[in-house]
Amino acid sequence: MRTRTLLAAVAVAGLGSCLASAASAQALSLKGSDTMLSLAQGWAAAYMKARPGKSVSVTGGGSTTGIASLVNGGCDIANASRIMKGSELDKAKARGFVPREFAVARDGLAIVVNPANPVTKITMDQLKKIYEGSYTNWKQLGGREQAIVAVGRDSSSGTYGFFQDTVLGIGRPYRSDMQTTPSTNSIAQTISQDAGAIGYVGIAYAKEFGAKVKILPVAGKSGDPITASLETVRSGKYPLSRYLFMYTRGNPTGTAKDFIDWVRSAPGQAVVTQVGYFPL
Repeated sequence: MRTRTLLAAVAVAGLGSCLASAASAQALSLKGSDTMLSLAQGWAAAYMKARPGKSVSVTGGGSTTGIASLVNGGCDIANASRIMKGSELDKAKARGFVPREFAVARDGLAIVVNPANPVTKITMDQLKKIYEGSYTNWKQLGGREQAIVAVGRDSSSGTYGFFQDTVLGIGRPYRSDMQTTPSTNSIAQTISQDAGAIGYVGIAYAKEFGAKVKILPVAGKSGDPITASLETVRSGKYPLSRYLFMYTRGNPTGTAKDFIDWVRSAPGQAVVTQVGYFPL
């Protein structure tokens, strides 16, 4: 009798373990880019509605944090607003896998200032001089006599790295007095409250803040100020155009593959437009 009871208990425990494993196999965890946070949350909600029984969790923390989590086995998919660095790829290989990269949306990094700022456009060279520290007053850009307050992300952010490489030049430092913030949302919040501030945010965040910030058209090599739009971002005419990425531990399988395929499909790309970014 005691033996049969014990065996029954083991069987129940085994069944519970199998059910837990099955549930775990259906769950999917995403981590990384704050620029992509609202987008990934939108994807997760729509995907779970389209795939009853599937579970997707999303957290931010920055592209660098997400990629590190992927390398260490802490998440299934890393969201990144920049391309994976060589050093990160080396760490992944040391862990026994080669990451797989998927472009999932497009973004035009918006340059935003306070609505009270009379400046109406900016060039890539002026951005460089602001963020390296050569320009310290808006009068140097044809504005009024007012100190420039440069605002940017912290170094865990993919947007921090993208802006640094694209505007300042690879490896060149930001000005020492740049105000760093822990999230994209906090940059826009700072800009809306400081008349002398300037910052960079994903286009969806700039649109979300509406009249609280002013988006400046950016002039690149052509010399013509260009606003981020579907056409200018897709063509590359907008000088701060970029892809947004997802990374997996090698070729994705199961729910991870299904989720990424869905994200890149028409329903998933419709979410991109709804959130305020640009579809592939």
